[in-house]
Amino acid sequence: SGLSWEPRSRAVEQVHLRCTEGSLEWMYPARALRVVLEPNLSSARHTTVCIKPASDFQGASIYVERAGQLHLVVSEAEGARPHHVSCFSARTPQRVALFLQASPQRDISRRTASFQYELLSNQSAAGPDFKKMALVEAMCRPCDNVELLLAICSSDFVVKGSIRNVSHDSENHMSQVDVSVQKVYRQKNRIFQQDEASGEWRGPIRTLLQCKVKKGGGVFLFTGNEHFGEAWLGCAPRFKDFLLIYGAARERGANPCEF
Repeated sequence: SGLSWEPRSRAVEQVHLRCTEGSLEWMYPARALRVVLEPNLSSARHTTVCIKPASDFQGASIYVERAGQLHLVVSEAEGARPHHVSCFSARTPQRVALFLQASPQRDISRRTASFQYELLSNQSAAGPDFKKMALVEAMCRPCDNVELLLAICSSDFVVKGSIRNVSHDSENHMSQVDVSVQKVYRQKNRIFQQDEASGEWRGPIRTLLQCKVKKGGGVFLFTGNEHFGEAWLGCAPRFKDFLLIYGAARERGANPCEF
């Protein structure tokens, strides 16, 4: 909190974050905050940094340091835009410095500059917007057998279920698939939850609008990864097709993990 600082001090507070993803909340922003992203993974080559401001982001702007210069990433005005994610390439993958500059204020009313961040190592994610990052998951094509078998081992979520509804957001170039879940095999966070009234398990999965997802019958195995607390669709075969592929791979000893 900016309230804890000495009023006459002009020092820039330093914060070091060691995780590859996380969040920061700066209440009552005052002066400036320097945030250094230094993941504790010596072998990691994170080439892209993505930042998602909170919907109530206020009181500061976010810059990235490059060769002694500050480049604006998120302005205070942009912070209120829902689903707005800024991605930029990391020149030095082991150390990325962000600079939060507090906006001038006449009163001491509460403002909070909070954001989530993710460090990505996939080259295809590098780019100025979240749509390219989403392409890592939403391939808009059926997965081949090898990709599918790897997906059940490495995805953030693996659930069996059917499609309840599909809605489209043309402004943000996204589609949302609402899934009625029969079984949760794995999930990183609690995206798929049980409805207290009906007892039914359900949850939303996002994909790109250009994938043209439609509502269809049948039972699927949904896999994918999470970004900023949202599930993004990866491979999603029909469950009966998945069982045949997995069974054949297991007989050959070619299944990369037990499912």
